[in-house]
Amino acid sequence: MNIYIGNLNYRVREPELKQIFEEYGTVSSIKLVIDRDTNRSKGYAFAEMPNDREAMAAISELNGAEYEGRQMVVKEASPRR
Repeated sequence: MNIYIGNLNYRVREPELKQIFEEYGTVSSIKLVIDRDTNRSKGYAFAEMPNDREAMAAISELNGAEYEGRQMVVKEASPRR
């Protein structure tokens, strides 16, 4: 399952996010979205978790959780258009 992670502090890095999501199961990838002009985080990322049950557990536990001073928005990502 592809998971959207929003409202992230701009200091958050991919290894930190991966560690948080690995508490709920296997994480195949984390992709922090970077602004190509400023080379800074845009404040959101995507996590790929192969097991849907583990992914749903991560979503239910982490949505609204505070991390680095901000409340994360965690939900199933919409399919790409």
